[in-house]
Amino acid sequence: MDVILIPGFWLDASSWSEVTPELEAAGHRLHAVTPPGLESVDAPRAGIGLDDHVEAVLRLVDGIEGPVVLVGHSGGGTVAQAVSDRRPDRIARVVYVDAAPMGDGDSINDSLPVVGDEIPLPDWSVFGEGMLADLDDEGRRRFRERSIPEPAAVATDPLRLTDDRRRDVPSTIITCEYPSTQLKEWVAGGAPFVRELAAMRDVEYVDLPTGHWPQFTRPAELGRMLVDAIAR
Repeated sequence: MDVILIPGFWLDASSWSEVTPELEAAGHRLHAVTPPGLESVDAPRAGIGLDDHVEAVLRLVDGIEGPVVLVGHSGGGTVAQAVSDRRPDRIARVVYVDAAPMGDGDSINDSLPVVGDEIPLPDWSVFGEGMLADLDDEGRRRFRERSIPEPAAVATDPLRLTDDRRRDVPSTIITCEYPSTQLKEWVAGGAPFVRELAAMRDVEYVDLPTGHWPQFTRPAELGRMLVDAIAR
């Protein structure tokens, strides 16, 4: 299976490097994405928005014959969702890694501190302890060292969804920061921020208890979960 790996904020394709061995051993063809503006610390980021990240993945999908699995971590999950909205007949499954589908018109995160045209990785105090679980001092140092500022508009641009067939695309939610029971309670309670998740017609939940960056804290387990999700 062709698998496209989409990183979350501040990360490039290399952030999947400790996850990919499990997928490669299972025989999958991997396409790890470095989104526009994330090529290097010095890359230009002015004028790059959410749609540019979506278009970059769409070009990959359109260049592949046959079905494709999309794996999106955090904000990369929103990119994967947008791609499934535009190519619902091409996507075999979307795997959201500590992410969930968002509603039309929502933005990924408009509260992050912007500096000019970009959002540098903030101070750790911006993140809750649940997000930072298992990311020790050395892990935090390595993350910051490799981080690349995110184009500001990617975080603030509204998501545009137009094709309800996206809700039929099989989806896997790998929950890390929150247990799946919490997500299900929000859905059952009609919480507005999970309204799109509630409308999805083929969703499974898998728990991987750790912080928001399992590709760093539990990469082998994440790899095996991805292999299992793709097999389904």
